[in-house]
Amino acid sequence: MALFSRKTVRNLSTLPLFFIVLFIFGITLLVIVKLDNLASQTKTIIGHNLEPPPWHSFPAKAFTNETKIGRASQIVRCSYLSCFTKSNNPQPTVTLQPEKCPDFYRWIHHDLEPWSKTRISYASLMEAKKLSSFRVVIINGKLYADYYYDCVHSRAMFTIWGLLQLLKRYPGSIPDVDMMFDCMDRPYVQRTDHSAIPLPIFRYCTTSEHFDIPFPDWSFWGWVEVNLGPWEEEFESIKKGSQVINWENKYPYAYWKGNPYVNSPAREKLLTCNDTNKWKAQILRQNWGHEISNGFKHSKLSSQCDHRYKIYAEGYAWSVSLKYILACGCVPLIINPQYEDFLSRGLFPKQNYLPISPNNICPAIKNAVEWGNSHPSQAKAIGKAAGDFMKEMNMERVYDYMYHLINEYSKLLDFKPAKPASALEECVDSLLCYADESHREVLERSTAFPSSTPPCKLPPPNGEMIKKQIEAKRNIIFNKTQVIN
Repeated sequence: MALFSRKTVRNLSTLPLFFIVLFIFGITLLVIVKLDNLASQTKTIIGHNLEPPPWHSFPAKAFTNETKIGRASQIVRCSYLSCFTKSNNPQPTVTLQPEKCPDFYRWIHHDLEPWSKTRISYASLMEAKKLSSFRVVIINGKLYADYYYDCVHSRAMFTIWGLLQLLKRYPGSIPDVDMMFDCMDRPYVQRTDHSAIPLPIFRYCTTSEHFDIPFPDWSFWGWVEVNLGPWEEEFESIKKGSQVINWENKYPYAYWKGNPYVNSPAREKLLTCNDTNKWKAQILRQNWGHEISNGFKHSKLSSQCDHRYKIYAEGYAWSVSLKYILACGCVPLIINPQYEDFLSRGLFPKQNYLPISPNNICPAIKNAVEWGNSHPSQAKAIGKAAGDFMKEMNMERVYDYMYHLINEYSKLLDFKPAKPASALEECVDSLLCYADESHREVLERSTAFPSSTPPCKLPPPNGEMIKKQIEAKRNIIFNKTQVIN
């Protein structure tokens, strides 16, 4: 009887512990479920819960190298817990007078002219949302992002990183603003289709037939997927590589290396020009799959400046390769482009490049090379002018362009920017939290610091001057009597 009694007491004494364990298990399970639900609804800068945009399909990103709990904890940590630390960006003492911006910065006024009278309404911004990958709202120096569709590679991360660095470079100087971005290549807001209500969308390139507003592309801060570092590092590396062989000893023909399989008529035609005897050109296909697996041993840009002439051919749209080609100091042979990024407006034919007709590519390349080889001093001057142009286009000038573009754009909003309910704050820590080791290294190498000098002084609007420049370029490019046509 006593033995039975002691057993009963012992069993009863274990009941509270059982319920405590059950309670803790239940709470833990509830937290896990809640975190999983939160994570499954959160769209992130690297593509969690995002699909490719319907206007430019590509394989959806897969996040298979992590557990479900691990992914949920990362999303909560990076998206919700990383930006609690108050940033400390003291405003430096500015005593110097601003320099004058490059003349082509006046294109900022031209790009924003469609909204100069009607201004930008909240309704038109919401229409633009339908063609956007993500939205950026800046309020009191804090950046909030709302993601709609995924971006190829790490374009979204490096674009937003660039905006965060702008906030660091000019602390307290960036106005409250609400901006829609599309991170894909081709512009989509055609002037003929949206003339009544122009839709304001920022992207990396535009044309004269589109309202899309060109913005500095992500690769200025790096493009890890193709082994490109921050712009200023790449420029110095390319410059040193170009100086290994002087002009007289460089190969006396044109060079192009890239991916021709991107739905580019110009690149497809270019493949037929690969004959240094007949067309004075060496055309090489870039196999990125092979390069990635072999550590990018044969794609270093600094080793591609051994020719007197380098060819620029658009890809699916404009190509980031333009700035690297110009940086070589070789004579750029630019196949007349359909698209333009923000800096290509500063180029002028026969001053810092030679134009090549897209209708007659191989003979035009041959004529340009033969002209340059028979006029070496003039050709060298064109190559030097191209290199000097890109030397002046350092990161200070890139940030200044961004500064003025955002400032002028913000003046056109007819509503007060407010944080969207679905947007989350992005900061340096949140981006680094999502970045893998290779991305994090490049991001940190492109960190900006508060500037002790003010932004350059933006040239005033002058639509008539821009029209004359456009006409002057066209006269040179399409003059049939020129040897380079």
